[in-house]
Amino acid sequence: FSLKELHGIFPWLVESIFGSLDGIIVGWNLRCLQGRTNPNEYSVALDFLDPSGPMMKLVYKLQAEEYRYDFPVSYLPGPVKASIQEQVLPECSLYYNKVQFPSSGGLGLNLALNPFEYYMFYFAISLITQKNSPVTHHVSPSNSAYFILVDTYLKCFLPTEGSVLPPPSSNAGGAIPSPTPRSPAVPFSSYGMHHTSLLKRHIAHQPSVNADPASQEIWRSETLLQIFVEMWLHHYSLEVYQKMQSPHVKLEVLHYRLSISSKHHGSPAQSSYQALHAYQESFKPTEEHVLVVRLLVKHLHAFSNSLKPEPLSPSAHSHTASPLEEFKRVVIPRFVQEKLYIFLQHCFGHWPLDASFRAVLEMWLSYLQPWRYAPEKPPQSAEPLPRSVSEKWAAFIQENLLMYTKLFVGFLNRALRTDLVSPKNALMVFRVAKVFAQPNLAEMILKGEQLFLEPELVIPHRQHRVFMSPTLGGSFLSSRSPAVTDASFKVKSHVYSLEGQDFQYKQMFGTEVRNLVLKLAQLICQAQQTAKSISDHSAETMATQSFFSWFRFTPSDMNGSYTGNDLDEIGQDSIKKTDEYLEKALEYLCQIFKLSEAQLTQMMMKCGTAQDENAKKQLPDCIESENGLVLTPLGRYQIINGLRRFEVHYQGDTELQPIRSYENATLVRLLFRLSSVLNERFADQMEVLCSREDFVGRLCRYHLTNPHLVQKIRYSPMVRDRTSQHWGPRISLRFLASYRTLISLLMIYFLASWFYIGPVGCTFIILIGYFLYAVIMTFFFEGWKPHEH
Repeated sequence: FSLKELHGIFPWLVESIFGSLDGIIVGWNLRCLQGRTNPNEYSVALDFLDPSGPMMKLVYKLQAEEYRYDFPVSYLPGPVKASIQEQVLPECSLYYNKVQFPSSGGLGLNLALNPFEYYMFYFAISLITQKNSPVTHHVSPSNSAYFILVDTYLKCFLPTEGSVLPPPSSNAGGAIPSPTPRSPAVPFSSYGMHHTSLLKRHIAHQPSVNADPASQEIWRSETLLQIFVEMWLHHYSLEVYQKMQSPHVKLEVLHYRLSISSKHHGSPAQSSYQALHAYQESFKPTEEHVLVVRLLVKHLHAFSNSLKPEPLSPSAHSHTASPLEEFKRVVIPRFVQEKLYIFLQHCFGHWPLDASFRAVLEMWLSYLQPWRYAPEKPPQSAEPLPRSVSEKWAAFIQENLLMYTKLFVGFLNRALRTDLVSPKNALMVFRVAKVFAQPNLAEMILKGEQLFLEPELVIPHRQHRVFMSPTLGGSFLSSRSPAVTDASFKVKSHVYSLEGQDFQYKQMFGTEVRNLVLKLAQLICQAQQTAKSISDHSAETMATQSFFSWFRFTPSDMNGSYTGNDLDEIGQDSIKKTDEYLEKALEYLCQIFKLSEAQLTQMMMKCGTAQDENAKKQLPDCIESENGLVLTPLGRYQIINGLRRFEVHYQGDTELQPIRSYENATLVRLLFRLSSVLNERFADQMEVLCSREDFVGRLCRYHLTNPHLVQKIRYSPMVRDRTSQHWGPRISLRFLASYRTLISLLMIYFLASWFYIGPVGCTFIILIGYFLYAVIMTFFFEGWKPHEH
């Protein structure tokens, strides 16, 4: 086709593949397309959208003619959209020279994007806009076509080996050129240098991103990374985040929430409403979104670690460093660090307290361990000892100090509110403890904290703002920032740029955090005791189950009481895993924070005395009120973690209980009608028999009455109203509706047939056996009354 025709169908084609921005058109639904379920469509889609496939060839073909396509600003992430709508130019150079004012009669602001940018914008944002796509089967995000394409694009445009492949040639004239450089409208600064003007850049003055010829070599790499970071991470504003750290604003937000939840619906203060409105973000990341971000983080670590060693002579460095090598040097601190930190802070504070947080946790741990993606291999040894963190990573740890310390405190606060008896929650605590217990890592974090806490006299106060909120004007290659040798200055700049000048730092190895760790260690001990008690209870239950349990009910079958937690359903293997995770996590925490054996022993003894053999029989912690017993916070914790429980039993008529899953519903109803007819017809005769004082009277009282229910009916009008009208001696046939009773009877008849005993003889044997059982129970256990037997 001609370029004019291709130019006309390109927006329609992109929307047909990735779906519409409003989510109405699903497109090819790459997020749910998997090779296991749709192998043909899967392979065709990957081939068509491959970096060297037909779609990208079309992109480069249109790129040569400098076509532009409109992208609505209203679909950009919240902070970017708000900035542009307020006529303020965003700091990211991706938007420079692209904002178009609406023409007469236009509906809104647009970005004028070249074909490559337009394609990648739609590709990246489809992860967000298509989150509610219909799914007809279970989808593994890491095996979807979208996930594979993200990995392919990262490997192609951010290669760890070699250079970026040139675009394919569309004609004999050669490769497709990159966007034509334009002279900037106003001077712009490079990353890392603060803008000289205190006023925000107005949207009318848009500097060009392509003014530096050196940036033409890797323009696709820089563009791809900026689009991915902006679309996936820039949904929370740094300014709003810093504002919300103020105690005054937090108090205003609390007042606003209390005002809207109170009975008196008075209008809250305007400042409180604005604070909450500015803080609340409508965007909620999904687990798939977090997995894709983790893939990006892991690849950027590998990309950055593939940087060639710097030459010794400065002159050699200036001549041999390629644009791609310079890009590797700054890719994480200048493109990813700030937005990823705010993204993680939001997830740590707002993600549900369930096992799905594992995706966020692994993404965070991947960022904390760049050495895992370094090209060098660890030395081979006979014993798999933990790998020590090299001193060369000290600079990375110091320049990302908040990622290690403040987010660790955030995880502690989450862990203290979760059920550590659950194997998935125990695994998360184990994973974090294992990562931070790597040899030499805690020491380097402590060194970073010491650098931050150095006296202010070392660094002039006004210099803090040099690294505050770097303006991303133009390509990072346009001007390199001067090297800063003061490590303390770097750490302070990192902390103040993310948290603001008024930030009160909470030391990871200080007293306050250490007390949180001790609380977590105590919860770990309690969870271990709980898991052990559940395991012992399950073993005892299995041991006490005998062959005769098939012939009768046990009391727990009928009262419906709850006797455990989710571990009862998972099994002994998961209980064993939980204990192993918690034991290793406690060991790692002791290594990190230098907890003494005396502290640990004292904690274990405290947990052991609190969790004695009779703990299960004690009521949860309650207080007396005018409405009866009310649970305290400790009581709620005890119930959630299975430490204590209320003994809940069915207190009504056993004949009127709901039909159980192990009962035949039809038989229950028929036997109830039959027993009701018998009880009405022979009520007087049974009353006379039960009033006798001889053996027959004892036998009838044991099997035809329920003394506990009779006593409750006599002294409780409420129970009398909920039970049947006839609460004296009666016949109960409901046990015959149990599947295990039916199976037992069939087994007896089957065995009898082997001995040539007919049905009549077999029934006679069953009746004789039951009579002997009744006589024995009457003689020895008359005080015990299992009425359902």
